[in-house]
Amino acid sequence: MRRKIEDDLGFGNRVSGKQQRALNRDGSFNINRKGQSFWKTFDMYHSLITMKWWKFNSIVALYYIAINILFGGVYYLLGMQHLAGALGTSEREKFFDAFFFSAQTITTLGYGRISPVGFWTSNVAAIESVIGLMGFALITGLLYGKFSRPVAKIVQSKNAVMAPYKDINALMFRIVNGKVSQLIEVEMQVVFSFIQMEGGKTIRRFLPLELERSKIVLFPSSWTVVHPIDENSPMKNYTEQMLKEVDAEFFILLKAFDDSFSQTIYWRSSIKHTELIWGAKFVNILTPENNGSVTIDMSQFNAVEKAELNKPIAETAAIASDALLTE
Repeated sequence: MRRKIEDDLGFGNRVSGKQQRALNRDGSFNINRKGQSFWKTFDMYHSLITMKWWKFNSIVALYYIAINILFGGVYYLLGMQHLAGALGTSEREKFFDAFFFSAQTITTLGYGRISPVGFWTSNVAAIESVIGLMGFALITGLLYGKFSRPVAKIVQSKNAVMAPYKDINALMFRIVNGKVSQLIEVEMQVVFSFIQMEGGKTIRRFLPLELERSKIVLFPSSWTVVHPIDENSPMKNYTEQMLKEVDAEFFILLKAFDDSFSQTIYWRSSIKHTELIWGAKFVNILTPENNGSVTIDMSQFNAVEKAELNKPIAETAAIASDALLTE
């Protein structure tokens, strides 16, 4: 039975160049856009909700400092005589009085020592208080969104291996849940991507790989994902050199239900042929304890050891280099 060839996964089948990842290890797409203005593609909410925490906190801090410098400067230019209770004598002290009055106004804190006097200063203070209420409401919403957004923190092995499996061989890689939360109903898909000549054109094809186990009900420990290289496998005739020639890439797509958030989460990654070690197997990382629990040794998560491949791949494929095995 001929396996159906999927023409596309959304990446297109035109080849832009070898050794280029379509999907990065962190799940982001290796695709850039041009010919469109920045503001048409910019999404402030998406950028803030998805950026790293240190960047988000830095932006909030910079916003807070900048807005107070702006309004503090306005109060200072309107005249310090319009800020009753300001005690600064030098110009520097006067500006900092205005700056800290702005900080009290934008947070609606108001200690009471300094207060606005006059129509224009009071108007500026009123405008700043509204901006402060709206700004902190937005920041609070973003904080909640970042905390409540379900994110799959799946840890993937640095390399995949071509290892002996029963009386044949298999493509294997290993994953583990990097969060304390529990994942259930975990589904895995692996797609084999390669280039080939067709009608004088070089195109990219995508073939789903049948897994030993594509779904598990519970995911409490590590999972070694296995694709057996049997007679039905689209990889049955491929060697290490051939995978290099066709610029092979393996797309990994995971779907699971997060018990903590009660939501479905998704995770994706990829493995290039350069990250596939031939003639190796993963070191065992599970250790049963006397109390009945099982310990996962994450320090050995990426560790592999040599293993002799079964025929026929053992006769045509190169054994993994010692450099890769000792990394």
